[in-house]
Amino acid sequence: MNANVHLHWGAEALWQQLQPLLPGLSVEVLARAESTNTVLLERARVLGGDRDAPISRPGELDSAVAGGPTPLGRRGADVQPCLLVAEQQTRGRGRLGRDWVSSTGASLTFSLALPLAPADWSGLSLAVGLALAEALEPLPQAGAGAPPRLRLKWPNDLWLVDDPAAPGRGRKLGGILIETVSVGQRRMCVVGVGLNVLPQPVPDFPHGYASLQELRPGIGAPDVLACVAEALVRALLDFQAHGFAPNVAAYARRDLLRGQAVTTTLAEVPAGVADGVDERGALRVLAGGVHLVVSGEVSVRLHPSAAA
Repeated sequence: MNANVHLHWGAEALWQQLQPLLPGLSVEVLARAESTNTVLLERARVLGGDRDAPISRPGELDSAVAGGPTPLGRRGADVQPCLLVAEQQTRGRGRLGRDWVSSTGASLTFSLALPLAPADWSGLSLAVGLALAEALEPLPQAGAGAPPRLRLKWPNDLWLVDDPAAPGRGRKLGGILIETVSVGQRRMCVVGVGLNVLPQPVPDFPHGYASLQELRPGIGAPDVLACVAEALVRALLDFQAHGFAPNVAAYARRDLLRGQAVTTTLAEVPAGVADGVDERGALRVLAGGVHLVVSGEVSVRLHPSAAA
């Protein structure tokens, strides 16, 4: 798609839809940005008066609560929610430092920043992935209908399977990157989402990439954003109130890894069989017993024989 052609995002309609859920929300669209997560994190740091404030992932948070007055006389309420879209993202960041580059119309890349204070951050990326998948591919009630094609690869990827009867085999459709930074006595959460909308040849990913047009022919990037935005906001607010536990059953329906041979970078569990997730979103791996793998600690890959 021509990079000089700007898409119609319906930002005002999005704002009207989301503002009742997130008072003070702004919706912004940039033609080009290095990373929407980086833009929002840097804004939060400036608002907090600390350009060097550490950025962390939810799984890396310690139990300490930020204290003391907000620098420069700022108040915690100065940190307002923002939905930021980049039509083209040139230095997007995935998990473990991987790049996520997007082009106008071929991908949807956006980040949502909001103050968040759940009792437990564990499982947040799973709840976000589930909300996106359910919005893009609504399913009937549990136990009815065909298996879903949109699956979730722990801890933060969306995959499209070509054969629902072979759930361990598929291609990556999108990814989620969640980062947080303290602003005064509050913690700002930035949820970054990247989704392939059109087919894109990417040579360095062994399993290949999928696109949303394979699942929903004719859909465009603005349509995808309109489809997932409210579901994402509601999922974040629900997670803040209830944590991940209410999502365990719904996640199980889309779990790409369940029953599959996996390898991990955890020294004591180099390989095993994935057995779903627990109420805090930890991956259960069967290997001479049940081992819990916590998001943020390891990288989990399908065993080559399962992903072939």
